[in-house]
Amino acid sequence: MAAWTDSDGKSLLDYPRPSVAVDVAVLTVDGTELKVIVVPRRSGHFTLPGTFLHEGERLRDAAERCLHTTAGLTGTEFHQLAMLDDPDRDDRGWVLSMTHGAALPRTALPRDTMLITVDDDRVTQEMAFDHADVVALAVADLRERYARAVDPSGLAGDTFTVLELRRMYEVVFGRPLPKDSFRRHMMPALENTGDMAVVGTGRPAEIYRRGPASLPPTAAAFLAG
Repeated sequence: MAAWTDSDGKSLLDYPRPSVAVDVAVLTVDGTELKVIVVPRRSGHFTLPGTFLHEGERLRDAAERCLHTTAGLTGTEFHQLAMLDDPDRDDRGWVLSMTHGAALPRTALPRDTMLITVDDDRVTQEMAFDHADVVALAVADLRERYARAVDPSGLAGDTFTVLELRRMYEVVFGRPLPKDSFRRHMMPALENTGDMAVVGTGRPAEIYRRGPASLPPTAAAFLAG
């Protein structure tokens, strides 16, 4: 069977081919800060966990492989953000990057995980390539998902008080959220566990879990400020 050629008589091998990388921005809430997993590079800068696509490999499989080998993570839920295709984005050559975003509770990360702080949607330390832009994409995606549903990545844990949930949302959205308005928008999507939490000398607080309902449409505008 003759090899395929196009109208100019060229086969696929006659065209230059870029390398394809997979990069994953894994966000977490660490105390009062939003942070992202990074890997040190020999140049002294940081990168996101990433790898090159192997022959015959799917992008998802490459992303899972890189998270396992560079960050010690397995079974991480992630999704694609964007394909970055600037020919000059990588100093090693012509490399396309299929970027992915993920979010995990701090307790789900290995203890020696290297993290850097994200201020609003920008990293506070210099990163190689265009990985600072990938972090910004991941933050925008995280906020969009958190405006549709209550804590879809479980950053606040399986159960929480409304105060704990609000503090986590303030970290994700990078701004204070009025407590009464926050409670009003969240309550339709919460389930009361029937348990109470006692913190210090204050009044006991009801403990909730995420319910099946989505957040009301007005929540997105409220959270965006």
